[in-house]
Amino acid sequence: MSIRKREWTTAKGEKRQAWYYDYRDQNGKRRAKQFRTKGEAVAYETQARGEIKTGVHVADSTSKTLQEAGELWLGNAEANGREASTLRQYRQHLKYHIAPLIGSTKLSRLTTPVVEEFRDRLVEKCSRPLARAVLTSLKGILKNAKRIGLVSYNAAGDTAIEISKRHRKKVVMPTKDEIRAMLQKSGELWPITRIEITRKRTQKVVAVSWRPLLVTAIFSGLRCSELRGLSWDNVDFDEKVIRVRQRADFLNKMGVPKSEAGNREVPMSPMVINTLKEWKLACPTTPLKLVFPHETGGIHSNSNLHAHYWGPLQRELGIISGTVTVKDKAGKPKLDKEGRPIMRSKPKYTFHALRHFAASLFIEQKMSPKKVQEIMGHSSIQVTYDIYGHLFASPEDDAKAMAQIEARLLG
Repeated sequence: MSIRKREWTTAKGEKRQAWYYDYRDQNGKRRAKQFRTKGEAVAYETQARGEIKTGVHVADSTSKTLQEAGELWLGNAEANGREASTLRQYRQHLKYHIAPLIGSTKLSRLTTPVVEEFRDRLVEKCSRPLARAVLTSLKGILKNAKRIGLVSYNAAGDTAIEISKRHRKKVVMPTKDEIRAMLQKSGELWPITRIEITRKRTQKVVAVSWRPLLVTAIFSGLRCSELRGLSWDNVDFDEKVIRVRQRADFLNKMGVPKSEAGNREVPMSPMVINTLKEWKLACPTTPLKLVFPHETGGIHSNSNLHAHYWGPLQRELGIISGTVTVKDKAGKPKLDKEGRPIMRSKPKYTFHALRHFAASLFIEQKMSPKKVQEIMGHSSIQVTYDIYGHLFASPEDDAKAMAQIEARLLG
């Protein structure tokens, strides 16, 4: 192993110099690397000696790019049975954030300063929660690369993105008046059954699961995936609970709950019990014994639920937050006869907002944070506090407590 200096004169007569490090890797193959300064060459020599000694050295010429390492990471995640929604998120992180900013960088040249710069650029272009999620994916790529011998260390190991309270997204949920209006209007728009005329001009009774689903969502706090995958076997009218044991992912595939804490029992309110009992009489029998099947008997897709039920309900009530451009299946804006983009009102809330509303009812009822965590299926009490901590606060109780402290002190 040796470091040597090389000097030359360009065609324009300019003096140039560089430092070369010649060495043999752990397999005995001769390698060479060029540096601008002797200090850089010496630093690399020190690093290379240690890596060669432990058998983990990877030369620049054989090193994969971060993009290539990312593809290997995705393949490993898929082979290990990660959920489709998780894989989709990983692919989005790699395609839209990691690859454009840093994907062409070779793993052998990926250093902590490079990762730190990548983090700073992420924070500039994304929300902090998204930036942190992308950084977590980068760490996963490098962890997998280290496991299979592509790098000797995880350059992103010590890089972090802190999210203070002022950066946390506030929980947005419907008001009680809006919920009351939704319950009333949903009954008018979607009665449990309706009469349709078939092509043969005969009458057909069609069962519509939308309103029972809405009532259950409002008072149970179940996730949309859990409602879509709920079966009658897990609705216990005697014990007055819904047992969450499965869910339908975004591809409509049935699977286990989101986490171990997702397996839980959720109490049913009287309105939920009465609504579901009435609905069960009309609900069509399906192979999966679904409580809220699509009118065709299958699983409601998440997009269908938003497009045909949740969105229209809010538009009917004027619960909107601006306008959006209507697009076709290819993602291109639809145009009217005069060539102008077709606009329509944008619903104010996502369906997940009903889950937040249910949690607020539990907290208002003086349920303990631990009980709220159990009903909501949060993986930890910290998750519950992070999302709903502000709802547990009670200025009146705080003032009363301070008065008692003062009384005990002053007698």
